Amino acid sequence: MIIKQIPNAITSANLFTGCIGIVFAFNQDLRSAALCILISLFIDFFDGFAARLLKVSGPMGKELDSLADMVSFGVLPSVILFHMAPKSFFGYEAFPILSYLAFFVAVFSAYRLAKFNLDTRQTDKFIGVPTPAISAVIASVPFIYESDVFYFDSSTTTVLLYLAFIPLACYLLVSEITLIALKFKSFGFSENTFRYTLIIASILLLVIFKFVAIPLILVLYIVLSIIENRTTKVKAVS
Repeated sequence: MIIKQIPNAITSANLFTGCIGIVFAFNQDLRSAALCILISLFIDFFDGFAARLLKVSGPMGKELDSLADMVSFGVLPSVILFHMAPKSFFGYEAFPILSYLAFFVAVFSAYRLAKFNLDTRQTDKFIGVPTPAISAVIASVPFIYESDVFYFDSSTTTVLLYLAFIPLACYLLVSEITLIALKFKSFGFSENTFRYTLIIASILLLVIFKFVAIPLILVLYIVLSIIENRTTKVKAVS
């Protein structure tokens, strides 16, 4: 039935948008490339929602989703970082390898997506930061960089931030940190306190800080997840 292919069609739209974003990135239009990531994030939410609504989830959809995510949330963010790599370091022209470090994000994203499909622990939680979360942070960078919020007049500062972010992003993708998944079994506040707190705080941060809020939301996401894990362990012991 055609209706059963709706979730796969939505997933394919995610993949198509990611491919367009890569073209934008190689044409040096990083804002449009970043916008494609944000559009893919929106689409990615609805393919799973449609699958659950239509009750047509299956292994085919799961594999297709991972392949689409690899392009939109693995390769595309890496290409954006590749083009944003600092061109000089301590007054000297940076080695080309500095740019190619960006593709480690794609490599670790592939590993995470493969691991996610096999890891039975991630039914109602995430182990490690999901690829969409890391890609959202990367998508915010071109907008933050071109805004008046931050101004980096030191190439050394830019290089250090670049070199610090890539290993941190790679680590978070494959880490064993247990994180909140926005999957609601019920809508009661007591059962979903941390989920509602994350959603409400994220909306407020986006309204106040706009694109600068995205990295802050990731930090908040990790902190709330750690607090929830410790709270759950305390309740289990008591």
